[in-house]
Amino acid sequence: MKGLRQIKPYVAGAQPQEKKMIKINTNENAFPPSPGVLQALAAFDGQSLRQYSSLENNILRDKLAENLGVKRNQLIVGNGSDDILALAFVSFFNSDDAVLFPDITYGFYKVWADLFRIPFEEVPLSDEFEIVTTDYKNRVNGGIVIANPNAPTGIFKDLSEVEAIVAANQDVVVIIDEAYIAFGGESALPLLEQYDNVFITRTFSKDAALAGLRVGYGIGSPKLISVINAVKNAYNPYSVDLIAEALATAAVEDIHYYERVNAEISETRDWFSAELRALGFEVLPSLTNFVLTKPAGIAAESLFEFLQSKQIYVRYFSDKGRLSNYLRMSIGTQAEMAKVIQVIGELFG
Repeated sequence: MKGLRQIKPYVAGAQPQEKKMIKINTNENAFPPSPGVLQALAAFDGQSLRQYSSLENNILRDKLAENLGVKRNQLIVGNGSDDILALAFVSFFNSDDAVLFPDITYGFYKVWADLFRIPFEEVPLSDEFEIVTTDYKNRVNGGIVIANPNAPTGIFKDLSEVEAIVAANQDVVVIIDEAYIAFGGESALPLLEQYDNVFITRTFSKDAALAGLRVGYGIGSPKLISVINAVKNAYNPYSVDLIAEALATAAVEDIHYYERVNAEISETRDWFSAELRALGFEVLPSLTNFVLTKPAGIAAESLFEFLQSKQIYVRYFSDKGRLSNYLRMSIGTQAEMAKVIQVIGELFG
């Protein structure tokens, strides 16, 4: 049939529904949303749903601006950070030069480049799965996208190295995807004061335990926000509904709750990493709410299948080349991760 688009979509992690499972395959937060969020949900006036949601989302943007130390006109809110990132691709990458991003990173970058017909080049990570700063300097490009910490590796790139990339590419937009920054590492927010070409994206899905709500945001110069807002309003101006804005605002107000639970997740991550290493596993250094690990004494696919038979769901990248021997495991509660270690230990007798 004429005119149909052919594209290979992003493949998300499975969403099993077993009641007694340990689900650590999609990097969801191990803890529930904050009490303030649940109170806001209970108090929400359903009668207001007859009206359209806000175009500007100023209530949420003002709370974010206060929390982040930026101005309202430096923020855009959308239907998850995927929405913001897709908008950013369309808004900022419109030259004939290739956009650069790592060969092992968030899989949606390549999908969006294909979908929007943006030329791109995947820059190989080092043998240690690290971004090589010099690979993004002194080369013509149409923009750069870096997840920091990176996914699915979990590795954080030092901010001075990120700044070196930004400084060397001031004629294009550099997107820094900070979906996991609450679990470790230094944010690129300070770069906004010096560089107009920086655009930072974040999500409420990971650190705010609101993956089911679908709210994300972008931070950049007023010029970049003006451009991306124009694109957003050209096709989906009401992308954040009334319930989502109310609950996301409550989450920002409950920042201390999330700081506490995310610190606990990070502590469990470090404990779990040490336990895996004690079993002989290779574990990449992670500053996220997941770890990427190469099993010892068993193929990654075999361990994936064994854990699934025990109702423990992890992520296996069967078609990812260099990652085919690795599993990504999200960090659940301390009790859940202790159970995972116990089950893996039983396999080795």
